Amino acid sequence: MDARTKFNVTVTGPAEGQPMLFAHGFGCDQNMWRHVAPAFADDFRVILFDLVGAGGSDLSAYDPVRHATLQGYADDVLEIIRELDLRDVVFVGHSVSAMIGALAEVAEPERFDKLVMVGPSPRYIDEAAYVGGFAEEDILDMLDSLESNYLGWSAAMAPAIMSNPDRPELGEELTESFCRMDPTVARQFARVTFLTDTRPELARVTTPTLVLQCSNDLIAPVAVGTYVRDTIPGSTMTMLEATGHCPQLSAPHETVAAMAGFVRGGPGE
Repeated sequence: MDARTKFNVTVTGPAEGQPMLFAHGFGCDQNMWRHVAPAFADDFRVILFDLVGAGGSDLSAYDPVRHATLQGYADDVLEIIRELDLRDVVFVGHSVSAMIGALAEVAEPERFDKLVMVGPSPRYIDEAAYVGGFAEEDILDMLDSLESNYLGWSAAMAPAIMSNPDRPELGEELTESFCRMDPTVARQFARVTFLTDTRPELARVTTPTLVLQCSNDLIAPVAVGTYVRDTIPGSTMTMLEATGHCPQLSAPHETVAAMAGFVRGGPGE
């Protein structure tokens, strides 16, 4: 099976444009980029896809061994990049996909030109001086709840992750997105997402990187974004006024504006 089919790859924009690859976060699919990606389709070759188990991906592509680590998901990204023969990729990753992109870049840095990390977190669990935002027992309790009642967990957690209580439709959309993901894959992917420590890999990233950090983000607090910025050599961070963990939905215009200057600069700028 080819990568286009496995990961429901869609391509828009000029064929000769610089490739811009968008990767969604846990419980989401490529539709989450619908307010952001089109803003770049006039001059970039915009590529969207669904992580295995999400959206229109082919569920038969899920491998419990390969996808037991974030590296397996990074290998999926590289599979797409190789099949489409992409070079000088601008990779835009939300949440866990920011770390997936970092792992892909470390493996094949020559394929990438820029990284944009939206709400990244290399480790969710606090450890000594490192602030991840969660105590270990809180993460384990959350995973137990998810595994015992995925739909109930989704209904409770999605609005909190989205924040913006004055716009309940956003939380409802994220809840529905969570509920569309294959539950078996979601349970395993949640464990991989929330228990992985990608901190050692960040210093190995050599591609220019922009961190987009939301204010009042339950999942990835400001201290985490600051850590990512300080650990990836030469990276920069832009603080968004947007609250919650999904600015591509809650504040798409601000997200586009924050990305535009960085991604439209020259190679390596």
